[in-house]
Amino acid sequence: MKRDLRALVAAAAVLGSYPALLVTALWPRPRLFLALCAVSYAAEVVARYRARPLVDLMARAHLGVTLRFVTRETAVIVLVARTAGTASPWFAGLVLGIFAVHGARGLLAGLALLHQRTLNRMPVLTRNLDAVRVPPPPWRVLTDHRGMRPLYLDVFPVGGAALGALSGTALPGAAGAAGALAVAGAGALCLLPHLRRVRPLGDGAAVLRAAGERLAAHRPEVALYFSGPPDSAYQARMWLRPLERIDRRAVVVLREREMLRLLGETSLPVVCIPSAADLMGFEALAGVRVCLYPANVGKNIHMLRIRGMRSVFVGHGDSDKEASFNPFTKVYDEVWVAGQAGRDRYLRARVGVRDEDVHEVGRPQLSGVGTGGPGLPYRTVLYAPTWEGWTDDLFHTSIMTMGPAIVRALLAHSPAVRVIYKPHPLTGYRNPAAHRAHQQVRALLDRAELHRSMARHPSGGGRRPGAGAVRHLVVTGPEPALYDCFNQSDLLVTDISSVVADFVASGKPYAVTNVAGLPEQAFRERYPSTEGGYLLSADLRELPAVLRAMEEDGEDALAATRRKLRTYLLGPDHPDAMTRFNDAVNGACERAVRAHG
Repeated sequence: MKRDLRALVAAAAVLGSYPALLVTALWPRPRLFLALCAVSYAAEVVARYRARPLVDLMARAHLGVTLRFVTRETAVIVLVARTAGTASPWFAGLVLGIFAVHGARGLLAGLALLHQRTLNRMPVLTRNLDAVRVPPPPWRVLTDHRGMRPLYLDVFPVGGAALGALSGTALPGAAGAAGALAVAGAGALCLLPHLRRVRPLGDGAAVLRAAGERLAAHRPEVALYFSGPPDSAYQARMWLRPLERIDRRAVVVLREREMLRLLGETSLPVVCIPSAADLMGFEALAGVRVCLYPANVGKNIHMLRIRGMRSVFVGHGDSDKEASFNPFTKVYDEVWVAGQAGRDRYLRARVGVRDEDVHEVGRPQLSGVGTGGPGLPYRTVLYAPTWEGWTDDLFHTSIMTMGPAIVRALLAHSPAVRVIYKPHPLTGYRNPAAHRAHQQVRALLDRAELHRSMARHPSGGGRRPGAGAVRHLVVTGPEPALYDCFNQSDLLVTDISSVVADFVASGKPYAVTNVAGLPEQAFRERYPSTEGGYLLSADLRELPAVLRAMEEDGEDALAATRRKLRTYLLGPDHPDAMTRFNDAVNGACERAVRAHG
């Protein structure tokens, strides 16, 4: 509610300041005009970041940002005409200068567009290949032609003219226009060297040829293919370390330019090929025998059409969610799962995936997950809800219906309980209600941390007994990673997702939310990964007992069940998962050679 109110105030300040500027210019009242100028500039900045939907609505109503800035410039010209008169040559200089500033802004935008267009038309981008070198970008202020930064050049003539109106002269305004033109000219000169450096990248055929030659020299046999929105980068990122450790040479193939930056650090060669035609004609991939797919997305079809590759769906985590036995998966030659549980899901679902095409390879990503607690004087609970899913049929998240209540209960249980909140990266992607609940959880933890900090440092300068050094943590970025959060926690509270199966590797207790309100037996039969965990119903009546069990020394009642479940979900401990994954890659390569020669 407070956020919506701030947005409305910002939008009202934007819309209201410009008519007021025209009135004070005609009146004329230079001092009031100068104050309103400052308000209008500040309101534009605030509205852009705090009331973006309302700003977009104004643009659709033909009240866009350029028109608003021109209105302010017109108002200052009227003000100077009313105070200093139009006979002065400085008045003509002010008017011509303001129009010239518009031309200079257009020149800057044109150069920035040319630079960006050259980069956006590159058919391939690379990392770790030293094939296509993209020069360092210019300062963002020079290339943000779609934003408002170039528009603010008019602060020099507008501010100067408003100050000059106080003393009845147009000279400061004309001088301000000259200053704005000088700044714009300097910006254009700074862009020219960058345009010269990126000019060779405009030859798409040469760029493709250079990248292809470098990748062909690497002779990749395995490819990790990925496409998706920015928030899904973690799905590919989790496979980088295992692929760096296999016997075969691997390459990462991406489709979205932004994903190249979001992928994270890796020693593997990476190519980003946005065009389907360029991808299917990229001869450097001819030697690839096995292609791994972490996600089911529409652009997978482009790679699947390349002959000679054995397609393998590896997913981005085994879970009891419907996404882990999607009928689309039958288009791949093979499906790799962690353990017997993954095989059984496909058998039960009967989606067309043959049992002989399912291979159990373990979860090599889990090698760093420890089996002990963090060893701290307080207990840590990790709340890691899943997201709302692409449709309501895939609804498993607790964030909207239970999230704030779970966090309140954790905070109220004991001051010696620390909460780590790590939501799914796509939380709120489809449903605004999920985003609002996420913000509510963040606010609860922020307030709790503030109160705890005040308890540690009361006004008297002392320290309240028992306050401890507990710090709640909200993790919305890639760091710390999910598995690092596992190692910092004593208990997991989560939803039906791959987080459950991965956390089982730790052997520590976990609780799963029963969002649908199913009877316990039906819930556990439908979601076998919950066998070793506690269930939480909507009223959270089970949570106090779960927390008390966490605080007690020794094993809890479900510890033996989790040990058995670990083998079922993730496969045997010997040989280790990395060995099994490497053997699976070698086997798939051999099958590809036998099938395609």
